[in-house]
Amino acid sequence: MSSAKTAAKEIARLRQRIRHHEYCYYVLDEPEISDAKFDKLMNQLKALEAGHPEQVTPDSPTQRVGGTPREGFLSVRHSRAMLSLENAYSCDELRDFDRRVREGIGRERVDYVCEHKFDGLSISLQYEDGVLVRGVTRGDGSTGEDVTPNVKTIRSIPLSVDRDVLKKHRIPRDFEVRGEIIMTRKAFEQLNRQQEEQGGKRFANPRNAAAGAVRVLDPGVTASRRLDFYAYLLLVDGRLPLKRHSDSLAALKQMQFRVCADFAACRSVEEVEKYCARWEEKREKLPYEIDGIVVKVDEAAIQTELGATAKAPRWAIAYKYPARQETTVVNDIIVQVGRTGALTPVAVLEPVQVGGVTVSRSTLHNLDEVERLGVHIGDTVLIERAGEVIPHVVKVVQEGKERRPFEMPGKCPECGSRIHKAEDEVAYRCVNAACPAKRKESLLHFAGRHAMNIDGLGEKIVDQLVDKEMVRDVADLYHLKLESLAALERMAEKSAQNLLDEIEASKKLGLSRLIYALGVRFVGERTGQLLAEHFGSLEALKDASEEQLVEVHEVGPKVAASIVEFFSESANKKLVKRLVEAGLNVKEERKAPKGTRLAGKTFVFTGELSTYTREQAGELVSSHGAKVTSSVSKKTDYVVVGAEPGSKYDKAKSLGVAILDEAAFEKLLGK
Repeated sequence: MSSAKTAAKEIARLRQRIRHHEYCYYVLDEPEISDAKFDKLMNQLKALEAGHPEQVTPDSPTQRVGGTPREGFLSVRHSRAMLSLENAYSCDELRDFDRRVREGIGRERVDYVCEHKFDGLSISLQYEDGVLVRGVTRGDGSTGEDVTPNVKTIRSIPLSVDRDVLKKHRIPRDFEVRGEIIMTRKAFEQLNRQQEEQGGKRFANPRNAAAGAVRVLDPGVTASRRLDFYAYLLLVDGRLPLKRHSDSLAALKQMQFRVCADFAACRSVEEVEKYCARWEEKREKLPYEIDGIVVKVDEAAIQTELGATAKAPRWAIAYKYPARQETTVVNDIIVQVGRTGALTPVAVLEPVQVGGVTVSRSTLHNLDEVERLGVHIGDTVLIERAGEVIPHVVKVVQEGKERRPFEMPGKCPECGSRIHKAEDEVAYRCVNAACPAKRKESLLHFAGRHAMNIDGLGEKIVDQLVDKEMVRDVADLYHLKLESLAALERMAEKSAQNLLDEIEASKKLGLSRLIYALGVRFVGERTGQLLAEHFGSLEALKDASEEQLVEVHEVGPKVAASIVEFFSESANKKLVKRLVEAGLNVKEERKAPKGTRLAGKTFVFTGELSTYTREQAGELVSSHGAKVTSSVSKKTDYVVVGAEPGSKYDKAKSLGVAILDEAAFEKLLGK
């Protein structure tokens, strides 16, 4: 067998395995392999496709990754209008809907299907020959926007469908699937936590976050957020291909789409009412937000007979749950310091019952949100409880007679250190590494495997050390005594001695680990290594200016500003001094260049290289005296281009900078 045929066979095998594991992980929520093993399979496929580009197909798992940003969206007309649904807010209105349906077709009884009403962004997915070719937003109902590169990044959307499954259900290879793109509660909380840590604005709700991620011009943004897709309609040439809607849902599930796992067939409006009531009680336990139940006539023939008005189908209705809102008075606005040092305004409320829960506090997120709402101490506000999270303030409904504005304090309420705020961020922060509010998190990070690697210093031990005031900052770890450690719960003399040995051993680790362990914002393991190699000592890093810091490969203005901010805090300077006095390794032996072949040259890497990672390639040219930067300018000597290069490639062409593919790069290195 030729090498090309062998590669094609292996590529097909890898694609089949990856699709199976994507389905298990992203649709069934039952992963069969670790993330590392999945990444290994994906990297093997990428490498094979890079060597055999003629084998790359639109439905390959490698084609999910977002490409370069686009200049705008194209408009696409829907095969059948994507209509809104009429709403019902009571059982009486549900019965009226049932009556209209039965009178419209002259029957005594009608079968219905009930599904969760997902709170997300409606989308139309169009498949040709079983392969996804187009994703289109609802738009105005008749025409939507083509967001195909974005929807391809959503892992629960199949890029292709098994033809045998289509044949089994007698579905043509050209078909359309409609559904909802959503963000789960967990993904939404993670996104907002990340926004806070990076000083960005929080999103108001999962729907806004999901819709915003789909309608951005950069597919990379969509790929960076964990979005999900739930299918609710199958069409062929704008018509229902199967006799019943429940049959379509079953078929969609076998086609490896997510569908509402709790949909139910109901033989009467009374059964519909029971379904709606049951899920109103249980909806908080769902992994995603729903604001009601969608009720549809099951038989496709009846749907066609009933038809639609200009705005909504006559065969479906949305039963909306009442909003969980109440009004109360803001008695005070206090500030809480989070684990990352971010200061969060919190409204202290007159206790009120919302959805069966007594609410006395509500986060206001940041100063920008306080100003946007216009909320003052003493105001009466409307609060809303969505899910099992802390309720949020919706708006001010009445200004208090003696209202007082909130002011962000100039010093941290926990430790008294001065507050920092970057110009391009909304968050105010305490950057004192020893702040009591951050203490436990700082200790756990410091002891982590990729930081100072202090085995045995877990959450339960850290909790005791902090609660008993045995440790106030990471430097105190190096002054712990055997007797006091052994007295802790679940500790004995032997385990205490083992922990002390681990702490002592950490003193010998390299400077790069210590830099990472300090917990400076935006400084990860890789940046810690680069800083250690560049400056050679903690003292030199501590005294470096922003201008000196941005000279380091991969360190941009934002990271540089964060480092300067950290070391400008007097408490952090004292902490560093104590770590030096404790005997930690605060110097790094600089690696001598292997040669001067590329001395004085500046490189930029873009796209995915098949032989090296971009980091490895950067280290390689640096070892020969070259400098690596993250942006292209007239001063750039070479831009090395891999698969799917970004905007740096275009800029290099426009500036006339030398562009090297991997073969030319290898030749330049003398390999």
